[in-house]
Amino acid sequence: MLWIQGIDEIPLSLSTINCEGLSSITVKNVGRATRAILSKKVGDFFKIRGPYGNSFKLLEGNVLVVGGGVGLAPLLPLLESLVKIKSKVTLIVGAKTQKEILFLTKAKNTLQNNGILIVTTEDGSYGIKGQATEPIEDLLNENEFKAVYMCGPEPMMRRIFEIATMRGVEVQACLERIIRCSVGLCGSCLIGRFRICKEGPIFSSQHLSELLQEFGKFKRGFDGKRIVY
Repeated sequence: MLWIQGIDEIPLSLSTINCEGLSSITVKNVGRATRAILSKKVGDFFKIRGPYGNSFKLLEGNVLVVGGGVGLAPLLPLLESLVKIKSKVTLIVGAKTQKEILFLTKAKNTLQNNGILIVTTEDGSYGIKGQATEPIEDLLNENEFKAVYMCGPEPMMRRIFEIATMRGVEVQACLERIIRCSVGLCGSCLIGRFRICKEGPIFSSQHLSELLQEFGKFKRGFDGKRIVY
């Protein structure tokens, strides 16, 4: 939880964890808090508390990692960990345009000879034209994966979950909801019976199968009303 004094406190995932002694976050300019973060200069301070929630479970072998948009950011530490345990990683990076592709060089450097990188853009300006879901069916038909790790737009993850489940492949998905307290008390981050801040943000296929009425279909705004994807 990152607190910008006088502005807001927001939940953020780390996009770098203890790399050369440093950790980092990655933000998109979407509101008052992120604008305030992006206005900071070297030497300015934030206040943080945490970490909270659970984490991805590392599986050795052939794995598929899918990052849509800014959803790639929290997957970068996962990539590094999978490479360390010598898993063979196929990474799909999806974005609307080439300009919105994040961390392409870092992903390539992390994978090196230990994986495959596939890029999709909705406008076809780079890589395969279409959404990140486009290569999924062929990949799952042609390869035997131990797991699919993913983070990004929830309708995208819902579709990948459905495709993977039909083929008996385990899924681990990083979900997002409004988080206020981050310690499981306020209930603002509920999805089904689960709290993102306590039981999540990483959910397995078993948990996702309990959330089909909501997962990928709607979320709730700050007023509690449904926002349909």
